[in-house]
Amino acid sequence: MIAREFGRRDFLRMSLASAFGAAACPWLPGLAAAAGKKPSKACIVLWMSGGPSQMDTWDLKPDHKNGGPFKEIATAVPGVRISEHLPKLAAAGKELGIIRSMTTKEGEHNRATQLLHTGQLPTDAVAYPALGSLLAKEIGDPDHDLPSYVTISTRGQNELGSGFLGPLYAPLAVSGISDDPNSRANLSIDHLKPNRPIGGSDQDARRKLLTEMQDDFGKRYGGTAAAAHAASYRKAQRMVDTEAHGAFRLDQEPAKLREAYGRNRFGQGCLLARRLLERGVSFVEVALDGWDTHLENFTAVKGLSETLDPAFATLLSDLKTRGMLENTLVVWMGEFGRTPLINPQKGRDHFPAAWSTVLAGASVKGGQAIGNTGKDGTTVTQRPVTVVDFLATIFSAVGVDPVKENHTWDGRPIPLVKGGTAIEELIG
Repeated sequence: MIAREFGRRDFLRMSLASAFGAAACPWLPGLAAAAGKKPSKACIVLWMSGGPSQMDTWDLKPDHKNGGPFKEIATAVPGVRISEHLPKLAAAGKELGIIRSMTTKEGEHNRATQLLHTGQLPTDAVAYPALGSLLAKEIGDPDHDLPSYVTISTRGQNELGSGFLGPLYAPLAVSGISDDPNSRANLSIDHLKPNRPIGGSDQDARRKLLTEMQDDFGKRYGGTAAAAHAASYRKAQRMVDTEAHGAFRLDQEPAKLREAYGRNRFGQGCLLARRLLERGVSFVEVALDGWDTHLENFTAVKGLSETLDPAFATLLSDLKTRGMLENTLVVWMGEFGRTPLINPQKGRDHFPAAWSTVLAGASVKGGQAIGNTGKDGTTVTQRPVTVVDFLATIFSAVGVDPVKENHTWDGRPIPLVKGGTAIEELIG
């Protein structure tokens, strides 16, 4: 027990911080040079932090008082209509599998975020791995110099981490994407650079010290946590040695393409996600914050939609043009939806009972909308989809059996998805 807890938390934090400084993130391998080694399947999650309003994006109710001021527009799919503020996605409608009948009971941000990322609610008994870690283990290449799991501009959900799977499947966190339209987008990786310059001899001394500490710890306690930490460090060292973080220079992309994605944090994050997949990363999550619209919902959602629409649509077309979409699942989701009833502050509150998500790419049968929430949007009236059903669909779409099991440190079997059934209309 002592070795497990120390190896998973204290040793990793202590050894990286004190022996190598902030220059050794658990995942800092060669992210620039080795383009061409692609995973057979990959996944990009577009995380809408805060809980996006389904009734102002994918499931409008224009003929009801709950509907609000937004208008519907036709998509490329006859009979499927979405918000007027998503015109580029409407044109890409044949790629989209819109799920309008998500339903859950969890309406608190942190708990719902964990539920959507793990299929489990928080517990002290088990540290459940996030979706990115689970897929990194299943579809990532453990021998590749690249990390399998990268997060871009995400916040609270990063805390979920790799859980009992250990540091080998922890996310590499990317930050520093500027919202300045004139930015050269010299992106940063969390903990890549030391607080102050370190000479070569000092760097070598610190590395030698850390290696000695790792060897000593492994001899004393052993276990998978120590071995996983050592492997993580070796990848980090290769990243620093090769200066492979140059792959994050988005200014190497054509200006026209960068404009198409949107010169903002989210748009450039989606572009970076495509570049990472080209270089062998298996799972990337890109966040767009601001969907917790208790106040002035319609002003906020209009602005968010104008950021989302070009980025999401360009990502799909870019992946398709490069022959990558058939192997890449793109997931649009938040932790829950917003109330059909508009509150006195012109906002919408938390609403997990009936809301929307979207899937595209990989083996998803696009060009359809699944489920129905009736005339007023208050309940699912057709084809309810639970969170575990949704997650089972994600795993199935990238060729992973959702009932496959991992084991905790003490041998307890934990299925990837407990009790869910993939949406056969999308995957069957």
